[in-house]
Amino acid sequence: MLNSRLSCRLAFLVIVALGAAILPGCGSNQAAKTTTTTPAATASSTTPSSPASPSPSSPATPPTAPAPASTPAPTVQLTASASSITAGQNATLTWSSTDATSVSISPGSLGSATSGSVTVTPAANTTYTATATGAGGAATATATITVTPAQLGFAFGHVVIMALENKDYSEVVGNSSAMPYLNGLIAKYGLATNFYANTHPSIGNYFMLTTGQILTNDDGFSGTVSVDNVVREMNAAGKSWRAYAEDLPYAGYTGGDTGNYIERHNPLSYFSDVRNDAAMAAAGIVPFTQFATDLGAGKLPQYTFITPNMYNDAHECPSGIDGCLATADAWMQQNIAPLITDPNFAKDGVLIIWMDEADTDGANGGGKVPVVFISPAWSKAGYQSTTFAQHQSLLRFTMDALGVTTVPGAGATATGWNEFFNAH
Repeated sequence: MLNSRLSCRLAFLVIVALGAAILPGCGSNQAAKTTTTTPAATASSTTPSSPASPSPSSPATPPTAPAPASTPAPTVQLTASASSITAGQNATLTWSSTDATSVSISPGSLGSATSGSVTVTPAANTTYTATATGAGGAATATATITVTPAQLGFAFGHVVIMALENKDYSEVVGNSSAMPYLNGLIAKYGLATNFYANTHPSIGNYFMLTTGQILTNDDGFSGTVSVDNVVREMNAAGKSWRAYAEDLPYAGYTGGDTGNYIERHNPLSYFSDVRNDAAMAAAGIVPFTQFATDLGAGKLPQYTFITPNMYNDAHECPSGIDGCLATADAWMQQNIAPLITDPNFAKDGVLIIWMDEADTDGANGGGKVPVVFISPAWSKAGYQSTTFAQHQSLLRFTMDALGVTTVPGAGATATGWNEFFNAH
């Protein structure tokens, strides 16, 4: 019995070790059970672990929307075809822009398109500004054109200025009933149709014509003028000059008004060059009666300034404007007509009949006035100039005409004139 149990136990251990089922009959009356085992694939196999549950992910951050683009500021470029020109010449301004709705060019209303070009004829040094405007703001650009005054290109032997007073362009030009002689000269010779006095009252215009500066607007001024002037430059250039003033008390008189003589209408008498030199004053500031004598003797100076008295220059009008103009016209026909026909003057001279200021007009400082250019030898017949000009331009012309290269004050940069005359 013992051996039987021992045999069964040994057999059981062997079977267990070998993975076999327990044989029936081993053990006390217990039914044997069959156990099936799954062999391991390899000795190193391990039981697989359950996959980790995925952790919930955070929602993706949406991309940041781009900031709205700002409205770009406009840009503008401005160029000139020439940075330096001679007076009377043209230049072309050209502009372009980006992000602009309009471009304006100043001075003058020269543009509105965002790009373009325009021809300009500046009379003096000018800086042009282009201003571009758009939704993003504004921008500017500039271009400067330097203007060199034109030389006359030829010289006259005699320049004569005959001064008239205080009448509008419209009161004189075309008024043949009151001024038939002057309007006949206009038709035959030359007229400035766009000429303006610089100021009111008279005295500043006389000084602009002879110094290139207004200096004063006080008609009662009696001081001595020391700035550069036509007398100084004529002396320096070796040119002869003389002022003929109607009703001047005596040669060399540099005092104030007396009788019908008006000092402020005789600008050369104020200059220090004259007042500080008695001999020069006596030779240069003379009564108008000397004019006919000098003309007849062939001794007319190269620069002549003629001042009629206050009735014959159209300043005082006791019989109304037309009566006043008629008086001045008759005086010129009597006293100036001999100059135009004089052989010495006719061959190389120019007469300028000049009005100092307008009567009722204040445009451009002193109003629109007539200025007549008369050269028997070289005038273009019936020529009318539309060039804008003022007294500094006339100062420039008188100096150029005599070949004087240094021009006082504003005359130095004024536009020179040669358009009234044929070259010679």
